Amino acid sequence: MSGLNKNKKRLPLQPGKKAVLISLVQLALPAILQQLLSSILQYVDTAMVGHLGEAATAAVSTSTTPNWLIHSLPWGFTIAILSLTSQAYGRGDRKEMEKLAAMGCRVVIFFGLILTVICLAISPFLPGWMQAAPEIRTEASIYFFIVSLSLIFFVANSVFASSMQAIKDTRTPMIINVSANVLNVFLNWLLIYRFAMGTRGAALATAISTAFGGTVMFFAFRRKQELHFPLQEVLKPAGDLFNRVLKIAIPVMGTNIVSCMGYVVFAGMVSGMGVTIFAAHSIALTAEEIFYLPGYGIRTATSALIGIAIGENDRQKFNDVRSVSLWLTTLLMIFNGAVLYFVSDPIMRIFTNSEDVAVLGAKLLRIVAFCEPFFGIMVVWEGIYYGTGRTRVVFIVESVSMWGVRILCTWLVIRAGYGVVEVWYCMIADNIVKALGLTIYGLRHSDVEAFHNAKQ
Repeated sequence: MSGLNKNKKRLPLQPGKKAVLISLVQLALPAILQQLLSSILQYVDTAMVGHLGEAATAAVSTSTTPNWLIHSLPWGFTIAILSLTSQAYGRGDRKEMEKLAAMGCRVVIFFGLILTVICLAISPFLPGWMQAAPEIRTEASIYFFIVSLSLIFFVANSVFASSMQAIKDTRTPMIINVSANVLNVFLNWLLIYRFAMGTRGAALATAISTAFGGTVMFFAFRRKQELHFPLQEVLKPAGDLFNRVLKIAIPVMGTNIVSCMGYVVFAGMVSGMGVTIFAAHSIALTAEEIFYLPGYGIRTATSALIGIAIGENDRQKFNDVRSVSLWLTTLLMIFNGAVLYFVSDPIMRIFTNSEDVAVLGAKLLRIVAFCEPFFGIMVVWEGIYYGTGRTRVVFIVESVSMWGVRILCTWLVIRAGYGVVEVWYCMIADNIVKALGLTIYGLRHSDVEAFHNAKQ
């Protein structure tokens, strides 16, 4: 307990919104930098594979959508570990933190292994299920098989990073993840070009860099005094703790499944509108990503601080974190939206040489620029609910809005003969409804009631 108290003295959360703002920025900045740098390196990674030709790109892209779903599944456990660990950290409950750290190791071993075995087993059949062209199915299958070998390390990276973020260390996960991405780019160059291994080299580069990231994250996790526990604890029964983790994790998994399936259906409907339209749509989505990533960094910091405030039984701090994170994100996303509006055309021309694609994509970006504040509000409310462990609210809002607004309205718009601009209005409407739904639910419950419920 003394080690925990010493660390808490080094990183105090003083009362007042100014102190909360400082803490929020200190925690969010590394998470934001990680998101931005990782995205930039992913762009480079995609471009390197793209130079192999259309067949190679198609073989790699075959597993893109399934990997979205697969990688989203551990996120439920990640949120549960972050929520419960941050609350235990706020209480100064070292024993609870040790149990949660051991629980994280169990999740990595059992869930990671099960996920790996399933993916390896389905790798021969996946290209056929995704209706890939017959001539690329063998390479697509091998690519997915090799990448899936490192899934347990991906789960380890996700879970152990969340444990450290829960105790206000977002810097270490940032350094490790950016290093893993740099390694991936270097290995791509080495294996794809120097050793001429093609898509298999790209898969091997991904698997090695993922294994590196997960392994280093484990050792960094073990060095944290607050999270250190005897390894034999992993073999002991979890008891009621596992039920508490599942109560938080299952709705998050449901949210990700609903969301990923919605994105697949949405992309499928747009792809039927023509090559130029789908290219503009896809590139614009990629170009927009870097402008909303800061919201996810603030979401991580918000979840940690909300959980800590609950653990400290500090209702005022809980209220301050809620209000400051919402205002900070809204202002930041207004700024990002304004920048996106004015640089939409040059950004599109970075990704494409087609004049038609660039003009249409820039038009779509200028439209979505006005929605950035709503997206930020939605993301931070998710962080607030995740920090309290009340994840069912997010699942309900995501399910209703994704399928009742985005998918249904897009289907109606396309049936009525409208174009991709109107489709993007449906996407924007979905984000606005989510932001309003989460906000209305949060405001209907007073700060006192929300704090009380979060402690249950």
